[in-house]
Amino acid sequence: MLLNVRVVPKSSRKLVKVEGERLKVYLTRPAQDGLANEQLVELLSDHLKVKKYKIEIIKGLKSKDKTVRINESKN
Repeated sequence: MLLNVRVVPKSSRKLVKVEGERLKVYLTRPAQDGLANEQLVELLSDHLKVKKYKIEIIKGLKSKDKTVRINESKN
């Protein structure tokens, strides 16, 4: 499954919102040294009830607009 995600780093709260066909994720960590991407994976894991290792950012590692793959295999 692929998700389009818009991140808002350095927000005052952690939140996942559905906006149309994409998710908007508010992160408290800055977009520096991969901290925001790490928190994004943690929040998506909690929100979607999947293990963190099944979540992969496949596009937009250094952008606010990202494409995230959720690996749904049984492994």
